[in-house]
Amino acid sequence: MSLKVELKPGERLVIGSCVITNSDQRTRLTIDGKLPILREKDILRPEQADSTAKLIYLAVQLMYLEGSFQASRTEYFSLVNAMALTLPKSIPILDEINNEILTNNLYKALKASKKLIQLEKEHSENAEPSGTGVSAVGTADGPAA
Repeated sequence: MSLKVELKPGERLVIGSCVITNSDQRTRLTIDGKLPILREKDILRPEQADSTAKLIYLAVQLMYLEGSFQASRTEYFSLVNAMALTLPKSIPILDEINNEILTNNLYKALKASKKLIQLEKEHSENAEPSGTGVSAVGTADGPAA
């Protein structure tokens, strides 16, 4: 079955190891074949990977583009272990990603990795900034009277 992709002006698309950049007008492509395909909105560049979840996404992205779990296996497992320890709520999503990788559904693993980024973002937004709480001894303004 063919994949139909519509690109905005200037939008990029990765097919295999090639980057395709659209011209100045909308373009509709029909793509046949089995090479990995990523739209620009789904591509994470290394300099954008500023959190553990994004680094996991990047590792899975490399696996997908390389077509092999071996592409970033060591880094991936190290990151997954760190994420499970620091954010235990992420374990079900990590299990989902692992299952997709083990069944060689790397694109689905990449989609599940987006959920992990969202969970991490929600967790960091809900976390109380350090140094702004009430201490056990008194208030945030000073010691107890």
